[in-house]
Order: sequence, then structure tokens, then C-alpha cells
Amino acid sequence: MSGLLNGKVAIVTGGTRGIGYAIVKRFLEEGATTVLCGSREETALKALAKIKEEMPDAKVEAIWPNLSDRAAVTAEFNAIKEKYGSIDILANNAGISQNVSLFDYKDEDFDKILDLNIKAIYSCTRAAAEIMKENGGGSIINTSSVVSINGQASGCGYPASKFAVNGLTKSLSRELGKYGIRVNAVAPGVTRTDMVAVLPEQMIQPIIRNIPLGRMAEPEDVANAFVFLASEMASYISGAIIPVTGAVVI
Repeated sequence: MSGLLNGKVAIVTGGTRGIGYAIVKRFLEEGATTVLCGSREETALKALAKIKEEMPDAKVEAIWPNLSDRAAVTAEFNAIKEKYGSIDILANNAGISQNVSLFDYKDEDFDKILDLNIKAIYSCTRAAAEIMKENGGGSIINTSSVVSINGQASGCGYPASKFAVNGLTKSLSRELGKYGIRVNAVAPGVTRTDMVAVLPEQMIQPIIRNIPLGRMAEPEDVANAFVFLASEMASYISGAIIPVTGAVVI
């Protein structure tokens, strides 16, 4: 198997479903040895089994550390480095969303969003960057969102976290560039994931009417942007927030 990522070693957090699962598949299709990271052993192993069924020859495995625990993440990433010799690509895709009123927010729910959407990126990036620095470079790609541009009408924790993702991306691109490490982000718009798939058609059509390209994104559309940014085709791109939105403004 060969392609744009041939010979690379990649880790994808939030890789068990939706956009993350599509990223794992596309990385594998392009030749990368890929480690999918899930929130629980059960879901990680289930996704791994599905990948192996669909792609029997793919070089893929699964891990499930607590992404907010930097020591746990560092131990897992170092084990990957020892096994494969490097970590060349990190896709920080794990995250959660909420859509609740400010007055209904529970403090623990707000903290949970920040822990997974921000602290996890910090923990994973810190661990991967140490390895990439030793190896002479790498590519880190964060999942942002269209709401990081204009916010959203409720559920302020989610857009706040994605604004922070953009700030981390731009700042770390400047800090880590001298080590050959590129840091970028992909900002998806409305994407046909499991959450969207269960919505009734009468809710879907008004959403699509607001998208200039006339359809919502498929997970593969977003995954393709990750492949591009991970590859040598984007060797001079760092600090970018690439919208994959169909030109929609939310």
C-alpha cells in the first residue's frame, strides 16, 4: 500500500466514529500506519475490528488513554514511538459538543468540554511534539469548527473551546516551526455524522438550503483536508485554519 502518507506513523484521537473514523480510513488508504484512539476500550476495539474487516491489510491498532491525563497520554505515545520508530502525524479530533442555555449550564459540563476540547489537545500535542522534535519534524492537525468563526446562539462552551483551538493552532505553529513541526486546523461545517443522520428530513432540508454548495459535508470531505495537511503537499502550510463548510455561514 502506498500513497501520500506512505511510511508515516499517525495517531488519530476520537477515531472510533464519524469524522475521526473517516480520518483513520483515509490515512490508512494513503499508506500511513495509523493508531486510532478512543475514549473507552470497548469502543476503540469495536472500531478497530470494523477497520480490520474493511481493510484486512491495513497497519492499524487502537489505544484508549484518558486524553486529559498528560502522563497517561505520554506513556501511550512513547510506546507507539518505541514500536514504530516515530510519530509523524497527530490528528487531534476528539471532542464533544453541547447546545444548552447559559442559564442551564452545569459547571461540571462546562469543565468537561474544556477538558476534552482543549486540555486533551494540549496533552496530546505536548507528547507528540516531544517525539517529533527528536525526529526532525511532523504534522499536527486539530479539529476546529465553523462555530469558531461566528460562535453559536447557545451552548457557549463549545464555540469557546473551538476559538481556543484556533488560538492554540496559530500559536503552536509559530513556536514549533523551528523544529520542522507544522500545526494546522480543519474547521468542518455541518457534516453527515451519526448525530445528524438521526435528524428528521424536515430538519435536514432547511440546513442544506443554507449551504451554498447545496449539500452537507460527508466525513470523507473533512478527512481529505486532514490528508492534505498531513502530506508533503502542504509542506509550507502552517498556522492555517482550513474551513470545510461548503461556504456556509452559521
